[in-house]
Amino acid sequence: MPHGAAEKGAPHPYRLVIVTGMSGGGKTQACRFLEDLGYFCVDNLPPVFIPKFAELCAHSAGHIANVVLVVDTRSREFFDTFVHVLEDMDRDGQKYELLFMDATDAAIIRRYKETRRRHPMAPSSRLSEGIAKERAQLAPVRQKATYIVDTSELRKAELKTKIIQLFGNPDGVKMNINVLSFGFKFGVPMDADMVLDVRFLPNPFYIDSLRHKSGAVPDVSEYISKWPVTQEFLTKLDDMLTFLMPQYIKEGKNQFVIACGCTGGMHRSVFVAKHIYDFLGARGFQTTLEHRDLMKNDVREHVREEV
Repeated sequence: MPHGAAEKGAPHPYRLVIVTGMSGGGKTQACRFLEDLGYFCVDNLPPVFIPKFAELCAHSAGHIANVVLVVDTRSREFFDTFVHVLEDMDRDGQKYELLFMDATDAAIIRRYKETRRRHPMAPSSRLSEGIAKERAQLAPVRQKATYIVDTSELRKAELKTKIIQLFGNPDGVKMNINVLSFGFKFGVPMDADMVLDVRFLPNPFYIDSLRHKSGAVPDVSEYISKWPVTQEFLTKLDDMLTFLMPQYIKEGKNQFVIACGCTGGMHRSVFVAKHIYDFLGARGFQTTLEHRDLMKNDVREHVREEV
């Protein structure tokens, strides 16, 4: 149970995470990952304001549910009250979780050498002296930590996985998959993670009765799907997506853009994008669908999908 957690909860449930630790220990990166999880982050908050902020969260009618407060030695003289503030919150039953980001002296020195920034406790002295002062000042805070994460040997992806394990949703964080159809003559989407060129599929444009209908219209989708090349392609595509999506989620991606392109972005790309959207959605993936260039064509009939 987090420090200060009481059996009688606040008027409205919320999760308050206080991030602190060594300068160069990974607080900034941890906060970015927490923001990706939907947390509202407040940086460099003087400790004296924490109890009031917690009270605000409790009485926000549920509008403030997940909050991260970053408190560190940049607060200067305010930081001296940090431990006393945490003790008062424990006594008053205000619930919080304290995440302490740490790293070895060697790792911190290496990171500061790479960024060429000044250590907050060594503006005009040796870096090692500033680290020693900060570590001594943070020792009582570290003892009260709910979680201690040592980032000395962690890659960013590993740190992200750790943060997700500690603060993600109980059911796990879902990757947002954006499926996009487009026309190559209008340019390839710059933010695409995967681009599928489906211009090899039979083209309904050359069928007079289908030319002005989109790939979402049943007549057009039936025409495209009836060919053996389309059926074999969709089978291989489904197999690839079934394998790849869990791998990207395991790697820690929180957004993935699949772009399907044909010549104009009206027939084949729309058909394949809709197929991917339906296929992944039926398997529980969080998916959205967009036809970027569809209406840049002479479209006279289209079936709008529920997205």
